Amino acid sequence: MDEAGTTDIFQMLLEEEKRKREKRTKFLESIGVKEFFESGNIEIDHKICQGIECKLCIKACPANALYWGLGRVNVITDICVYCAACVLNCIVDNCIKVRRKRADGKTEVFSTPREAIILLQNISTKKRVDLVSRVFQH
Repeated sequence: MDEAGTTDIFQMLLEEEKRKREKRTKFLESIGVKEFFESGNIEIDHKICQGIECKLCIKACPANALYWGLGRVNVITDICVYCAACVLNCIVDNCIKVRRKRADGKTEVFSTPREAIILLQNISTKKRVDLVSRVFQH
């Protein structure tokens, strides 16, 4: 509350978001998962998901954010690190869609293993080019 006895709802929301972020960071550290993305979103299309037959995305998730419940694959968005493991292991294209934002502001969106592989190859290529440029600076 401020001097007039009113509550600043925006400040409360910011503090809650900060506590949530700290809790997430501690949890991820405890399971040994590193966070690379500033923010993100994951969506599962339950109409086309074949989770009952495979559950491969659940097995692949390093943060254990995916789980089987109520007859379908669900996600705990608070602990998802948007790593692409679920999309790479999914047997149905466009079933899982990941949108993630890097610290530099670049947004990446993918929903098929092919898109994820191309994205990861492009990132690796850029890192190699940057490394070579640093090593062989003029």
